[in-house]
Amino acid sequence: MKKTNNKAKATPATPAPVPAKKAAKKTAAPKARPSLRIAVAAAKAVAVAVAPAAKKTEETRPPVVTTIIASIDIGFGNTLYVRGEGGGLNWETGVALDCVADDKWAISLSDAASPVIFKLLVNDLVWSAGENYTVPPGGELTVSPVFPSW
Repeated sequence: MKKTNNKAKATPATPAPVPAKKAAKKTAAPKARPSLRIAVAAAKAVAVAVAPAAKKTEETRPPVVTTIIASIDIGFGNTLYVRGEGGGLNWETGVALDCVADDKWAISLSDAASPVIFKLLVNDLVWSAGENYTVPPGGELTVSPVFPSW
């Protein structure tokens, strides 16, 4: 007895189907790009979220205020000035103190990063006697200046 093969043979005129692996590669490549874009966008969002927070801490830091108080009555119509270095002062031009009482003058300097060295003047003309005064940044100093020719 002979066995017969009933299976149909493929004819060469029929085109072969496209392999599934090649089709999968074509669709996989575009999917990789959007995920990269999402990762970059997420990284930028984190950087933007962190940057304002860092800037806020710098802005919220209070300025260092250095205060000079002078206890002296220099007479009605006169003004007490300060000259020096540090805290925005210079030796060429004086800055007027505020008269807070009949015998009390005050100024607050917010630019002091180093000790403030200063001298007081009446009407920005007559220098006080003695050595220069020094106050540390953020400190407060009360002085009683003497003006020999006043």
